[in-house]
Amino acid sequence: MGNLRSVERAVAHLGFTAVVQDHLGGATRLIIPGVGAFGAAMAQLEPRVSEIRAFARDGHPLLGICLGQQLLFGASDEGARETPGLGLLAGRVRYFPADLGVKVPHVGWNSLQFRADSRFGAGFPQGGQVYFVHSLYTECEDQADVAATCEHGIEFAAAVERGNVWGAQFHPEKSGDLGLALLRNFLEFNP
Repeated sequence: MGNLRSVERAVAHLGFTAVVQDHLGGATRLIIPGVGAFGAAMAQLEPRVSEIRAFARDGHPLLGICLGQQLLFGASDEGARETPGLGLLAGRVRYFPADLGVKVPHVGWNSLQFRADSRFGAGFPQGGQVYFVHSLYTECEDQADVAATCEHGIEFAAAVERGNVWGAQFHPEKSGDLGLALLRNFLEFNP
């Protein structure tokens, strides 16, 4: 769903090999990028959900980008019917409240505040800016899963991190040098 090629090019730019494939055979880490609707993305992933869950459970690094971060959670408010997500993180995907006085979708550059102990955010300057395009945000049941926050009418989880499962609500592949540095943190992460 969406930005596969831009993520593939960013990974190659950093000197790593990325292979776009429809199975996890031989993969040492997994990036789930995404642009679009939660239900449609889960429908595409459905044949691989068990494989993705096992991959994460076995300790392999997994990064969800934008919609990919949202797919890491149990369910989403998006769509007319309840669609289960991957369930790798506890929480739910919610729409930004309509009464915030900010434009939705949230499009453009915004600053992040990473937790001091975040491996994903290692070396990231507090207040550094990254690029967002989204109308929904992830609500973590466990605040320890929130790696970075951002403000857009409300404070929301802009990045998540639980062990080997990481997520970025923003697009690191479109966020210049700071975004590429975050992507490098994931690519060099060795749990």
